[in-house]
Amino acid sequence: MVTTTTSIVNRPDEWKIEQGLTAAKLPFLDQTATETIEIEPQKWGDLIKDEKAIDAVGDRSKLFAGETEGWKGYVEWEKHPDKKAKAHQILTLQTFPPNPEFQLGPIPGTNPVLPGTHWKMWHHAIGGELASVPEDSWETVLHEKHPEMLHLLQFPYNGEPPKRLVTAKDVTPNSLHFVRNHGGIPLIDKDRWSLELDGLLTNSKSYKLHELMNESNFPRIEKLVTMQCSGTRRIEQICLYAGQGDEVPQAPWAEGAIGTAKYVGISLKKLIKDCGGLKDGAKHLELYGAETYFKNNEAMNYVVSVPWSKVKANEVLLVWEMNGEPLPKIHGYPLRAVVLGYIGARSTKWLYRIRAIESPSLAPVQSKEYLYFNQQIGKHNQCPTDGIQIQEMPVSSAIMSPWMKQVVIHNGKIHCKGWAYSGGGRWPERVELSADGGFSWYSVPNEKLSSKHKWTWRNWEMDVPCDVEGWVEVVCRCWDNSLNTQPLTVRAAWNWGLHVTSSAHRISIYSINKSRASTRQRLEKFQRLNVPLAPITCPENFQTQTWEEYKQFWKENEPRDVDD
Repeated sequence: MVTTTTSIVNRPDEWKIEQGLTAAKLPFLDQTATETIEIEPQKWGDLIKDEKAIDAVGDRSKLFAGETEGWKGYVEWEKHPDKKAKAHQILTLQTFPPNPEFQLGPIPGTNPVLPGTHWKMWHHAIGGELASVPEDSWETVLHEKHPEMLHLLQFPYNGEPPKRLVTAKDVTPNSLHFVRNHGGIPLIDKDRWSLELDGLLTNSKSYKLHELMNESNFPRIEKLVTMQCSGTRRIEQICLYAGQGDEVPQAPWAEGAIGTAKYVGISLKKLIKDCGGLKDGAKHLELYGAETYFKNNEAMNYVVSVPWSKVKANEVLLVWEMNGEPLPKIHGYPLRAVVLGYIGARSTKWLYRIRAIESPSLAPVQSKEYLYFNQQIGKHNQCPTDGIQIQEMPVSSAIMSPWMKQVVIHNGKIHCKGWAYSGGGRWPERVELSADGGFSWYSVPNEKLSSKHKWTWRNWEMDVPCDVEGWVEVVCRCWDNSLNTQPLTVRAAWNWGLHVTSSAHRISIYSINKSRASTRQRLEKFQRLNVPLAPITCPENFQTQTWEEYKQFWKENEPRDVDD
């Protein structure tokens, strides 16, 4: 017997770490020297807070007090650099927890999936008008959204409907429309709200809501519009390769971050004309949202921009109504922008200011986020100028039924449902499905596609031929009216920011073809013996072949082993 004194260094989950199932615990391997060096992941210490220094910055209830009556949860940052500087001081005098690991480890099995802890703490740290914003926002979520919404991020709120409800209707009910918020939900009294237009305009002006709604001032527009988040189907990229891991810009969206609604409002172009037009050099319009956004310990309002060419084409709307109702608070009440065919991030909610400028906005959401990088760009080498600013959404589609890894019992055809969409004023012209991984394609019949519009999705359903049994891969792709289609693999779409998963949508399902006599007889036996078929991985507890049948087979099919 050999006795050893070697200490055991294996961790309880060593096997999972080695297999990459909890890869966040893996050390980096530095192989640039003669000997490989292991760089262990950072271990986060206790949180630090310098209360005395924070108090010395000033009274937060006064520094960040509400400055506009009837606007709860709104702080004006962009006109007050001194206020921004004090917020930065407060945030850097304490530490906050890191982002939860949801890419190189398991995604929590909770709803909400991610809590947004450090975003809540940032709001509480600033205090003043922001002190109760996380709690107020969640109350709004519970009041306005469907009880079956999937809450990917509690704060700032990010939520999508479950698959079975995404395409249940061609026009998405307000309570089921996805929400991608970048900050808390300001609660604004419409009678005390106003919209300011300034910058490179002939005349700066301010408008009340009733002035915008007066049809004698501005012609009213009603438009059916599909809005899509650039993070739609991000979970497919995450499951393939991890990327940037900020829980707000990279929330683990599935196929429900898309929705269609009928909006009522006016064209921004008409407002610009009412201000006397743009001055020379103005080529972009900067849109300001009342929520507070955080980036690198800086507090700011939500600011993005759209080019004048988009506005001039009447493709930027200012809307106050959604599906026949006043705009819900969670969707930007009392006024939001709707930028047709662009990513949802450009359709600013709680809009309160529009500024004419020369170049695209330098605000972080426009200049440093929503960027599409080359696949060799990552944490170790990325610069914002390496990325393409995402504006128009490309052609995309998704299967809403069946679900990934679901068992389907069928009679030679698998019934599938889903959606297809293309941005930029293009529309789905053809949707195709394959049940063999993308080798053979079947077109969805026209009568199984919802009606065609310039700015909306098309829902579809189809019985896809499938004779094969066992694991099969069902694939969906769309062709738009410009003959753009989807790359066939997620790998082709992967990028560090995990944006725009435009690849063909693939789901693995287990096919049981009941049109085969032997399969039908076996299913009848399961039922007769009252043996559960589900889950498919659970072994059957009866003999599938008698010994007589087994021996007879080899009697008729000898030899089993060849020895000549």
